[in-house]
Amino acid sequence: MNIISIQNNLGVPKYKQIIASVEKAIKEKNLKKGDRLPSVNKVCLAFSLSRDTVLLAYDELKKRGIIYAIPGKGYYVKSVEITIKERLFLLFDELNNFKEDIYISFLRNIGDEVQVDIFFYYFNIQVFKKLINDNNGAYTKYIIMPTNLAEAAEYIKTLPVDDVFILDQTNPALLSYPSVYQNFVKDIYDALLKGKSKLNKYQKLIMIFPGFREPLGMKEGFLNFCKDFKYEHEVITEFRDREIQEGEVYIIPNDRDLVRVIEKAKSQHLELGKDFGIISYNETPLKKVVENGITTISTHFEDMGKIMAKMILSGKKEQIENKSSLIMRNSL
Repeated sequence: MNIISIQNNLGVPKYKQIIASVEKAIKEKNLKKGDRLPSVNKVCLAFSLSRDTVLLAYDELKKRGIIYAIPGKGYYVKSVEITIKERLFLLFDELNNFKEDIYISFLRNIGDEVQVDIFFYYFNIQVFKKLINDNNGAYTKYIIMPTNLAEAAEYIKTLPVDDVFILDQTNPALLSYPSVYQNFVKDIYDALLKGKSKLNKYQKLIMIFPGFREPLGMKEGFLNFCKDFKYEHEVITEFRDREIQEGEVYIIPNDRDLVRVIEKAKSQHLELGKDFGIISYNETPLKKVVENGITTISTHFEDMGKIMAKMILSGKKEQIENKSSLIMRNSL
């Protein structure tokens, strides 16, 4: 039992002393990769500890990737890399420019003692479920983008409740979890309100909303605004084969539809910002220059990654609404 050392009256929780003992043994090469740790029962008997105390320590080491368990046989050293204090499971809906900005910002702010593994489920609930199930218990923290998946909360709730964080979108079933999120209903409403003096020059507002990947809050906020201020409006699922009418403003969450609208306007010889208007969603460098500038509603993606990293490192658990703004340009 010389691997484990426990001191009473040390002021350090005994499960943390077990963790420190294993780390020290690995550092001093008294434990090597593949070596078996003292059994839970042996540690309990040697130091008059409860099984829960020993299991808590071994579970923490397992989450950090330092040890692994073989049912019925015991715990073994998996890695001698003890500088990693946290292993984080990131589950993103997809990889695009905006999600990449969040990810890079998160990595830049999370520090060197944290291992970050990122996974993607591409809006497929079966892939989402499998990734949750396969990695449950293998990480110290779980950071998840649930998007609009109806069953997401059901699978998220199988994870350790104190280790889950929600990113980008949340919903009523997940409000008990700490999060950094976009308030899509409020963001689009406030942005349209800010641009109202420009919108008053047009006759109709049209949102192109396929509804598959786009957050439902966008549509809700748009409809609330049009109802409150009595704008003629329409929500369409796709733009194909549509003629643009003078006096229309298109609110476009998807950049593929943005390209289609601009191409159609050129074929109709319509001038953007004069004959019709566009408000795009999510800022990119190209939108500053395309057609002399596209007006956008956009959250601050880098801030989202930075705030989540600081929340993880500080141990604080909050629900933080990420800031959004209307960037006014020539297209409106």
